[in-house]
Amino acid sequence: MLTKFLPRKRFALLTALAVWFLAASLLLRVTFMIWQHDEISWNILDVFRTLFTGIFFDIGTVSFVLLPAVLYFSILPNRLIGSWFDKIVTYFFTVLMLFILVLTFFAEITFWDEFRTRFNFIAVDYLIYTHEVVANIKESYPLPVLIGGVLLITGLIVFVFYKRQVFRDTFSHALALKKRVIALAITVGIALVFSLGITNNQAEWSSNRYNSEISKSGIYSFFAAFRNNQMKYTEFYSSTGNDAAFDLVRQKLGSPNATFVTDKYSVHRTLTGDGMENKNVVFILVESLSAKFLGEFGNTEHITPFMDSIAQQSVCFENLYATGTRTVRGMEAVTLSIPPTPGQSIVKRPDNHNLYTVASVFRNRRYDCNFFYGGDGYFDNMNSFFGGNGFTIYDRGRGSVLSDDIRTTRHNIADSEVTFENAWGICDEDIFNKMLGVADAQYRSGKPFFNFIMTTSNHRPYTYPSGKIDIPSGKSREGAVKYTDYALRQLFRKASRKPWFRNTVFVIIADHCASSAGKDEIDLANYHIPAFIINAGTTRKVETQCSQIDIFPTLFGLFGWSYDSDFYGKDVLENGFEERFFSGTYRKLALVKKNKAMILSDQKVQHFYTWDKNTNALEPLPMDKGFLTETISFYQTADYLFTNHRLK
Repeated sequence: MLTKFLPRKRFALLTALAVWFLAASLLLRVTFMIWQHDEISWNILDVFRTLFTGIFFDIGTVSFVLLPAVLYFSILPNRLIGSWFDKIVTYFFTVLMLFILVLTFFAEITFWDEFRTRFNFIAVDYLIYTHEVVANIKESYPLPVLIGGVLLITGLIVFVFYKRQVFRDTFSHALALKKRVIALAITVGIALVFSLGITNNQAEWSSNRYNSEISKSGIYSFFAAFRNNQMKYTEFYSSTGNDAAFDLVRQKLGSPNATFVTDKYSVHRTLTGDGMENKNVVFILVESLSAKFLGEFGNTEHITPFMDSIAQQSVCFENLYATGTRTVRGMEAVTLSIPPTPGQSIVKRPDNHNLYTVASVFRNRRYDCNFFYGGDGYFDNMNSFFGGNGFTIYDRGRGSVLSDDIRTTRHNIADSEVTFENAWGICDEDIFNKMLGVADAQYRSGKPFFNFIMTTSNHRPYTYPSGKIDIPSGKSREGAVKYTDYALRQLFRKASRKPWFRNTVFVIIADHCASSAGKDEIDLANYHIPAFIINAGTTRKVETQCSQIDIFPTLFGLFGWSYDSDFYGKDVLENGFEERFFSGTYRKLALVKKNKAMILSDQKVQHFYTWDKNTNALEPLPMDKGFLTETISFYQTADYLFTNHRLK
């Protein structure tokens, strides 16, 4: 351990800081174990490995945390030890470091509460969008109490250090050159080992995801995610030859009405149909709407009466799954109809303009395409992605501008159009009303329209206009879900009076589930989302297992359209549709076919399971090479097409 080798007197403060950090990290780890007591493995060997793996990564973390201080103590001349300069610098940075670390431990608790994981790429993203995140924290938690508690704990730690004469020892002992060199060399050595030889993935030793996550050190995980926010498929995942991969995928995507281009490294094809009519489309991507919230899927709380009613009056997808765990993944899935690529969503990546999206299909039929978002579309790069792919933007911008290469129009939602707003944006009723006004103008212009709406109300802090439903604002996720359901009812009530309503198809689908965490590698049941196609001239319950990427190909199939496609999604209603879905985290990629699941992990590792949908259990199976090759082919070709600019 680092503290064993540090000189006891001059380095007394750093020794105390290291011991405190390791003890606090251990306490946090035990807290998480108790928190997830019914999910983690309590096998004695698993418990010891969880704790000792955690301590190992904590040692690496504390070496990084203390490295600047060790450097300062090592180069400060003996004649300045205990001087006013030394005391001011030492006290100031000690208090600052303790405050940040205590605040970080609190942040880890709130992050775990939301995502059931240690810091990951989501935490990295949140650093970029400080306005939304800070406002969300202010509205979700008693910030004065939180900050006051952090200050109080920081003060208590400093007081204990003072009473134990840690500062006195630090300021009253000179330091020999040899000891300076040894202390600095050991600290730098440990930091280098953890920088170059240890990866955060090595903490993922257990088949129980909770044991692996609790084994991690939050700060170390944060910086590991910061370094690996984008991942090249062929560097991290098992791969096969591109010729064989594309041959297999083209075979899987083929259908009697599909004609592929001759380029073998492409999935581009022309689909022929006999439908000519252009129907307006209002597409609503609902924030965090898990299937389990709906009575249609067994919920008994009666929080979605409207959606439960439209489930009986629409094409209702009973067995459809999201591709990811974040809004940008849902946007990627429905607009590009592509399996999730590792690392960041394409929505957030560079060079994601002028792609072949569902808007390309609509624009080829002379539709007016629009994107509506109740917050600032700068968040999660939404404006850049949608603006760069042919949508007119309607958002609640705060002065951010689109980049120079985006040739689109952007409209700000005015204060006069807003009745309620929280950290993430205006309430669902307001964004729906904005869309209704724009649709009226589009109807008068005589152009068919494709209006894409992203809702915000079903998101922490779960606040919405008072007096709309019987659950008080800001109290629970259930209240936010019920308000969104209420807002959808109001949208349909108003839209039904419009002259364009009879020729308009509405699509409602979730971006992802409210929670995706579980004990297994990927908690597949927590990717189950509802989807409805309404006013399309037919009603049916679709029991077929399918993916979020299939929603628009199915809609185009209902329309009978002929169109070009670069999509991996298929028409679920066509004869011969093969049941399957794609799901992933930013590091794990899954292909599920009925009750079999193949999961690809970075470090070129893969696991094959049988999946029990009723219990959500994954049980290991002997590797199926054919299934593995198919999974690799889908994900490898999808990544290849984007990274090689073949989706343009």
